[in-house]
Parts: sequence; C-alpha cells; structure tokens
Amino acid sequence: MDLGPHATFIISSYAASGVILALLIGWIVAENRALKRTLADFEARGITRRSEERKAASRKSGPNKSEAHSLA
Repeated sequence: MDLGPHATFIISSYAASGVILALLIGWIVAENRALKRTLADFEARGITRRSEERKAASRKSGPNKSEAHSLA
C-alpha cells in the first residue's frame, strides 16, 4: 500500500484520531462511574430520585391522563 508523499500526515492523522477517540471513551466511562458513585451516595443518605417518586405515586393513584391517553 503506497500512501505517497503524504504518508506521514495520513498515519499521524489516524493515530491522533485513535488517541482522541480513546480519550473520549475513557472520559465517558470515568464520568459514568463518578455519577453512579454520586447517586449511590445520595441514596445512602436517603435522597431518592424524583422519577421513582412519580412512579410510586402513579402506582397508588392509577394511570394519569397522559398514560391513559398513550394506552388507548
């Protein structure tokens, strides 16, 4: 495979793209772990998610208008 006179530029561009992609994936994984730790800490302190409160309330009162409309 002959890349011509621009081989150095092409190879370094692919290498830079690979490094940047790996860094972005690592950042996302680290952020996900940090958020999970934060949520676990909140739940350990008794702070719950609002979405869970809504689910519990909707189970007690039955489906609301938007849920009833989507079921029809």
